[in-house]
This record gives sequence, C-alpha cells and structure tokens, in this order.
Amino acid sequence: MTDLFNPTPEHRALRELVRSFTEREVDPQAEASDREERFNAELFAKLGELGLLGITVEERFGGAGLDPVAAVIAHEELSSADPGFTLAYLAHSMLFANNLQINGSDEQRSKYLPDACTGRKVCGMCMTEPGAGTDVLGMQTTAVRKGDVYVLNGAKMWITNGSSAEISVVWAKLEGEVHGFLVERDREGFEARLMKHKLSMRASDTSELILSDCRIPKANRLPTTGGIRYPLSCLKQARYGIAWGVLGAAMACFHEAVEYSKDRIQFGKPIGAFQLTQKKLADMATEISLAQLLCLQLGRLKDDGIADFVQVSLAKRNNVRKAMEIALEARTILGANGISGEYQCMRHAANLESVDTYEGTYEIHTLILGNRLTGIEAYE
Repeated sequence: MTDLFNPTPEHRALRELVRSFTEREVDPQAEASDREERFNAELFAKLGELGLLGITVEERFGGAGLDPVAAVIAHEELSSADPGFTLAYLAHSMLFANNLQINGSDEQRSKYLPDACTGRKVCGMCMTEPGAGTDVLGMQTTAVRKGDVYVLNGAKMWITNGSSAEISVVWAKLEGEVHGFLVERDREGFEARLMKHKLSMRASDTSELILSDCRIPKANRLPTTGGIRYPLSCLKQARYGIAWGVLGAAMACFHEAVEYSKDRIQFGKPIGAFQLTQKKLADMATEISLAQLLCLQLGRLKDDGIADFVQVSLAKRNNVRKAMEIALEARTILGANGISGEYQCMRHAANLESVDTYEGTYEIHTLILGNRLTGIEAYE
C-alpha cells in the first residue's frame, strides 16, 4: 500500500524505532498477555528507556519535547501489536504526563514528570465513575478542604493502570467545580481493585478505585484546574491519540489479510487472486489511507494550536468504526483460521469494541457533530 503519510525525517526515524521495538518486544508476547489477562509492567518500563513515555513533555522535565504527531506515531505503532498494552501508554503519557505538563505547577512537574518520562513509575488518570462516564458533570467524587489537606471521597471505575499506577490525577468536585488532584497509590484511604474476566483489552490493567477519606496535601491540587473544560481537555487529547492508535490495529489486520490471501490456496490458486478478495483489500487500504490523512491534518492543526474538539470527535468517531470494520473484514479473508489465537484480527476486533466505547461513545461523538452542524443540542 502506498504510504500517503510522507513523514518528516524525524517522524520516520521515530516510527522505525517504535516499529522495531514493537516487532521485537511487544508482538511476541501479545497473545499470551491477552490470554492470561496480564499487564506486562516490565515491558512497559522499556518504553521509558526508549524515551517514549514523555514524548511531548519538555526536556527540562525529562521528556523528549516533540510535537503531537510524534506522540501518536508511537501510539499507532504499539497498537499494531497490542491495543491493550498500548492503552497503558495512552493513560500514562497523554492523560497523565501531558495533562500534568499543561495543568501542573513547576514544582509538581519537577517532582513527578521525570519518573513518569523514564518509566520509573507507572501513572494514570481517574475520571470515569460507576454512574458517570462522558457525563463529567455527573461526577460524584468530592474533595473537601480541611486545613492543609484535601479529603477525597468517592469511587472511580474502568481506570486504566489503576492498580499499577503509583501516582494518578484524580478528578473530583471541590465546592461544585471539577478539579484535578495528584494522588499517590500508598495514601491511606486509597484502594485499587483489579477488574478481571474482561472480554476486551485483557492485557490492560483495568481497576476500580475507592477513595475513603483519602487525605492529600494541598500542594497536590493542580493549580490551573477548576471547571469542566479541564477534564474535557484531557478527553480531547485522548481522543486524538485514539484516532491514530486504532489505525495501528487496522493496519495489522490489513497486512495479515494480505499475506494470508497470497498463501492460502483454494480451487487451485491463492484466494488473493479472486476479485472479491482484492476488492476487500482495496477497500481496507483506501479507508486506512483516508483515516491516516485525517489524523495527520488534525495533528498539524494541534501543532498550530487551532485544532477544534469537534474535529477530534469526527476523527475518533470515524477511525474507530473503520478500524472495527477492517478487523472483521480481515477475519472473513482468513476464514475459520481468523478465530484462532495464532492470528491477530479477532483479538484486535475484540479490543476495538472497547475503544468504540471509551473516551466518548460513537453516539456521543455523533451528537457533538450534529450540534456543530445544526446549532441544536440533542443530548437529551
């Protein structure tokens, strides 16, 4: 397939670095981690050694200081092997490190970002609750100021890196406004419960978090947060990363289908010689190229500081659904072998089901676009 991306030399070098690491380290263990429901913390630490966990963080805080496109190139390549493992990268580097760089104080950045960028500590972000996902205003977790500390109470659900993270940004309501708080895992009153028996994103650490009179120093409140736009800005960043990341899974399924179609012999010739198979492959290649160009332009707009959250919703909505369709179409080319763990497409299809839900469902992004197109809100 012709690569319409045309990356810069720096982006090309980064892609080659991450692709080599993914093929050497991530891909060989992906099926086993998925089957065993195991987050590979040792492998995650190697991302820090490569400088991948703080790509957009300023160099003075231990990061690489690269642009938004660089961050999602890594996300895309890692997702080609294991979206569950890559979800840890998203939560750590985009939802924690990038968030802290934007909303934290210099003291907080200096204290937490070096360990985050090197992978010495796994980090995360806690927003979703048992009764509130996209509905951030429905958040029930509270923070109350008592002298020199804040006391947090509430529960968080479906939290990536929840049990592994040594430090997380926890969103809670303080006097009716949503604020971000840095909460260490060893704080009294903080409990993480690993969620098992998932049928999707099985290689990801997904946890329920309980905060019961969890006391944190006042210095741990993010100073620039206070209002719904701050957690929503985190969602915007995550959705941007997701729009890129799913393309890695889609391309893995596409390439697997191409190779299989050339090797599988039926009726005396490779199934890739049949017109219907070639149409499926051509359609997949076209959708991947269009989605990649959409993301590339969005990354350039972000780099210029003019990307709009509706544009991000458009990319997340389109690319996730296209990736889901490609994974399932690839399975049809593999036939019965497509359901075997020896191949990737069914595992990617299962993982993409989760991606379609988190960071805003397909339906929510539909309504965001509809609101922009008509000027009429239809959320209720």
